[in-house]
Amino acid sequence: MLDDFKAFIARGNILDLAIAVIMGAAFGAIVKTFMRISS
Repeated sequence: MLDDFKAFIARGNILDLAIAVIMGAAFGAIVKTFMRISS
């Protein structure tokens, strides 16, 4: 996993990195919302 990530960074595809960050942030927000609803 980490080796794939290093290769991904070395390739320097900034657009893919930005999309991954945005998707990660959105997923985190969704999970947080579900945790709040279920508790």
